[in-house]
Amino acid sequence: MKTLIAALLSTCIACSTYAQAQAPAMDSAMPATAKADAKREMNNEKHITDLHAKLKITADEETLWSGVAKTMRDSTADVDKVVDKRIAGRGTATAIDDLNAYADIAQAHVDSVKKFAMVFGPLYAAMSDEQKKTADAIFTHRDQDKKHGHSAMKKAAS
Repeated sequence: MKTLIAALLSTCIACSTYAQAQAPAMDSAMPATAKADAKREMNNEKHITDLHAKLKITADEETLWSGVAKTMRDSTADVDKVVDKRIAGRGTATAIDDLNAYADIAQAHVDSVKKFAMVFGPLYAAMSDEQKKTADAIFTHRDQDKKHGHSAMKKAAS
């Protein structure tokens, strides 16, 4: 369960990075949202490839992995849609519009993390102990917890 929560957090962090990505310097005829979407998709593909390599996905696990990768791609597309909608409203959005747009982005992240957990669980169950240790290390984010004071808060609560 701890690993699934960590996996969810990792996906959420990745999606929030995508949501905050700035548009790269591409063809000036391409709309800014399309540029940002392309950059997020490129970053997501790199993340999928890196994760596949780090987890040492075996041939027997490829079917499960393909579901994980598809979910990651679909989640990026879902987040792109709500981010693009927020960007499109810049300049005309009221404070309430902007807050609602941000809530839509946050909800897209939550939905993405839940979907990721559902498809990652069976893959994790099929992994060797060594792969599970690697996954645990990737998704735990112990350094992030320390950076944000979470371990200090736990000690203070004790």
